[in-house]
Amino acid sequence: MSYQTTFKAALFGLAALGFSGVAASADQLADIKAAGKIVTATDMHYAPFDMLKNGTYEGMTKDLFDGVAKELGVEPVYQDIPWTAELPGLEVKKFDIVIAPVTITPERLDRYTFTLPIADATVSLVKAAGNKDIGKPEDIKGKTVGVQQGTAQFKQLQAYGDKLGGVTVKEYGTTDEAYADLAAGRLDAVAGSLPNLTYLVKERGETFALLEPASFGEPTYFAWVLRKGDESASFAKAIDDALLKMTDDGQIKAIQEKWLGTYTELPREVPGQK
Repeated sequence: MSYQTTFKAALFGLAALGFSGVAASADQLADIKAAGKIVTATDMHYAPFDMLKNGTYEGMTKDLFDGVAKELGVEPVYQDIPWTAELPGLEVKKFDIVIAPVTITPERLDRYTFTLPIADATVSLVKAAGNKDIGKPEDIKGKTVGVQQGTAQFKQLQAYGDKLGGVTVKEYGTTDEAYADLAAGRLDAVAGSLPNLTYLVKERGETFALLEPASFGEPTYFAWVLRKGDESASFAKAIDDALLKMTDDGQIKAIQEKWLGTYTELPREVPGQK
């Protein structure tokens, strides 16, 4: 065999290995099943979805994702990551999926793959229980309202405030910080998703109260987020199939009622996803 023939054969072998490697790593679900685990990211300070109680992770998200991971036959690995670092971390493949409840928006749909909705995310308002100056959403005009930074609720609050003629928006790293300032009288209200605020009032009704009506703006939904592209397609479908199965057999209804005290039927497809 000549040197030239040997060299060509070596190049062909390297190319074959390269293509083989791409094929092997192009299916995220296959990689996850081979590893036997799903590495997740969430913010464990977002009750009732994600909470740390005496150092133990619990909440609606965990119950839902435990069920999904069981359907997929793998173990979930839960990581507590600040919300503002979650989507950037997903993009550079620090974890497989963001399971913090992420509001589905047109802008995010262009950049990420969303699972089926896991909960209602319609923006709502809560006040201190003894506050008689605010009753309905329009009453926040000229007031100071807290909201978690980087959220869809923040953008909706800003837009609503502009429509009303002015609202001072104060951003917080976590909702717990916003609730603390509301309880201390440093805020007039806090904006957040309806499930979060419903749970807050359920647990601390002596301190907080929902506005009537609590919600404003267009109905929106929470979902989980994967990277965009063909690599994640089978992974997203497997999660959606698991969620539909859990819906049809009553698991999701039981989980919602456990954490929210009520059940909301959710879309069986991703709203707005093409």
